[in-house]
Amino acid sequence: MDRINKILNNKIYMECIDKNKMAEVSRSFCHHDMGHFLDVARLAMIFDLQEGLGISREMIYAAALLHDIGRWKQYEDGTPHERASAELAPEILADCGFSEAESEQILSAILNHRNAAVKQEQTLAGILYRADKMSRSCFCCEAERECDWKGDKKNLELRY
Repeated sequence: MDRINKILNNKIYMECIDKNKMAEVSRSFCHHDMGHFLDVARLAMIFDLQEGLGISREMIYAAALLHDIGRWKQYEDGTPHERASAELAPEILADCGFSEAESEQILSAILNHRNAAVKQEQTLAGILYRADKMSRSCFCCEAERECDWKGDKKNLELRY
């Protein structure tokens, strides 16, 4: 997990985490922070193991840690956060030792983490999509009633 720890200490990554935090300081709904990133990573690991996909732990954690780092851009100028995150991630991935082929796969997963078309895929993109959606604890959220997620998207029962 050396490359993952490099991501956590990467200057650009840390700046994005701080910008997300500042942009969401008064947000009552789900935050895009380290807790969310790690929940997504760990759920994706469970899916990978259950489905026998054999995706490397570093690939899963890199995609999960980077998938929402551009959320602050969405608040700032309306850029869809999956695109903003995919634009910020390549330099971080290169600095942390990921190959071009690995980076392409991670970037595809980031770009598609809101695309329901990949939901059932047994790929990094598919497990990232599913993990991202299942990571939210709607069943115990104080803001659940005000949330604009549709009822069928909300996680009102614990599954994993």
